[in-house]
Amino acid sequence: MKPYLVPLTEIRREQMVINSRFIATLAPAFSIDEARAFMKRIREEFADASHNVPIYIIGGGNTVTEYFSDDGEPSGTSGKPALTVLRGSGLGDAVLVITRYFGGTLLGTGGLVKAYTEAAQSVVNVVERGRRVPVHVAMMAIPYNLLERVRLFVSKNQGKVLGEDYTGDITLTLQFPVDNFEVFQKDMREISAGKIQAEVIETKEEIVKV
Repeated sequence: MKPYLVPLTEIRREQMVINSRFIATLAPAFSIDEARAFMKRIREEFADASHNVPIYIIGGGNTVTEYFSDDGEPSGTSGKPALTVLRGSGLGDAVLVITRYFGGTLLGTGGLVKAYTEAAQSVVNVVERGRRVPVHVAMMAIPYNLLERVRLFVSKNQGKVLGEDYTGDITLTLQFPVDNFEVFQKDMREISAGKIQAEVIETKEEIVKV
């Protein structure tokens, strides 16, 4: 699956539009259940609001599940423009709820579309982003005299040391982006005359800040 961007944290922004208060809250969600739980939490937090407009995109790239609702606003004026912003941001695994407290002045169809678009942009444009990438978790045993060189190779290949066990030789638990792993293996072959290689024990996805 092609890597894609996800929000790293929950974020909230608020703005006033002709006396109406718009509160946009964006968060990561890695399943439809997570997105629904977030939507429920925001609805409960702002139970007295005029509208809580929910939008989510679960998955990324070509494999996505999208959802939006206008939550009582005129059809096409809130959920759809906000989904368009979220879709255009390149983010996946994201859930957004835009809360509105009606201020007594009707905004009209065009005014609503503009207000909900800008509310969505206010969080989408500033949220910290991460990228979902496949990683290998691997183990290897090395002699003490190679430890510092191995650490340098791990760093060079965007890896990280998850654990070090100092019984006998040093047993390292390492993690690398899949695309970098073979270069690390080549480095290890070169410094050990082909005797030391890491063994993959797990392949999974990790979110890496971009």
